[in-house]
Amino acid sequence: MPVSNLLLVILGLTAIAYYLGLRRSIRVAGAKGVRSLESLPSYYGLLTAVWCAVPALLVMLVWISAQDAVISNLVLAQLPADYSHMSPAQLTLVLNDIKNIAGQNIENATSSDAIKAAAEHYLSLQRIGLASMSVVVLSLAMLLTALLWKIIHPKLQARQQFEFIIKVFFLLSSLLAILTTVGIVLSVLFESIRFFHLVPISEFLFGLDWSPQIAIRADQQAASGAFGAVPLFVGTLLVSAIAMFVAVPIGLMSAIYLSEYADRKLRSIFKPMLEVLAGIPTVVYGVFAALTVAPFLRQFGESMGLDVASESALAAGLVMGIMIVPFVSSLSDDVINAVPQSLRDGAYSLGATQSETIRQVIIPAALPGIVGGILLAISRAIGETMIVVMAAGLSARLTLNPLEAVTTVTVQIVTLLVGDQEFDSAKTLAAFALGLMLFVVTLALNVIALHVVRRYREQYE
Repeated sequence: MPVSNLLLVILGLTAIAYYLGLRRSIRVAGAKGVRSLESLPSYYGLLTAVWCAVPALLVMLVWISAQDAVISNLVLAQLPADYSHMSPAQLTLVLNDIKNIAGQNIENATSSDAIKAAAEHYLSLQRIGLASMSVVVLSLAMLLTALLWKIIHPKLQARQQFEFIIKVFFLLSSLLAILTTVGIVLSVLFESIRFFHLVPISEFLFGLDWSPQIAIRADQQAASGAFGAVPLFVGTLLVSAIAMFVAVPIGLMSAIYLSEYADRKLRSIFKPMLEVLAGIPTVVYGVFAALTVAPFLRQFGESMGLDVASESALAAGLVMGIMIVPFVSSLSDDVINAVPQSLRDGAYSLGATQSETIRQVIIPAALPGIVGGILLAISRAIGETMIVVMAAGLSARLTLNPLEAVTTVTVQIVTLLVGDQEFDSAKTLAAFALGLMLFVVTLALNVIALHVVRRYREQYE
């Protein structure tokens, strides 16, 4: 049975289990009524449904995770003796050919008879595995449903047991999120340590030349390339600063107007229109920056006697700022609306005007949330890639001139990992070091946000 059909069957059995548990609890209550039960009848149904679905789904997940490895080992063990001398890497290629033929991804006319036979054996083992899994999973679901249906009695604490299962589920979900974060950090950290064994960390952090390409002539950079990341950091900060100079004033002023000055009808029109900007794909912004904004800036600069590059930090920063406006505006609007009305009424009762109330009461009270929104927008700007690639270019140039082409950390990460790469070279490992730097910067922004929130929360609470 295909996995999708098996999931549908388990879903149907879960619904049946809920109904059986519900009816069973009402029946065991008898003439005394449901008040004699330890829990409401619905909890007995939910507990039965959980015992029907959860163990079956766990077994199916483990089975699916282990099945491919078991089948692959069995298929490789059945290959002729000619394949026994192959290395693990060669056997991996053979196994890929077998899977491709079994999945009809390639033509098998040029394959050997042994490979074709192995592909047929692979398909047969897959069919046997799916059939066995279906039998085991469905039998387990029905067995546990029957077992729990039988032990239902008025004193069974169904609500407490069901809530305990839900708490365990929440705990496992939290642990999964934490372990995922730890895994990401450790993977980036270990690869970065490998990179710093090849390239000194002082050269990476303070070097002024970035040329990760391996040299092929004596007059080029050193044989391992140049890995000074300062031009990348400067380019990232330059583009992000331009974006924030655009996004923060426009976003904050828009939020103040929508929350304090606009009437309900006008707000219901303008706020969705403003938030539409957040739903536009970044590649569309990149095309707009490359085809419209950058040529306009170049022509305007020439009319003013300025030398503006076809790809510039200014073009990328302006368009990125427009893209980030909804982040600042929406979050600031929500925070300003959350300020208690009593603070506004108190300011008005003391004779303050609306503008004075906004400047001296509402904005200070909402400042922690506004700062959090701005820091989120900064993180979004630092992590943007597509707009910078299309509008700012790939030139790792150490400059603070917004009219010149620059590149950013995220753009170089993508560039280093595109195509066939050898993951033991300094060129590829540099991407992980850059990712580690981005993680450190994000962590610093979060620490600053927590400091600001705690400081002003103490003042206004």
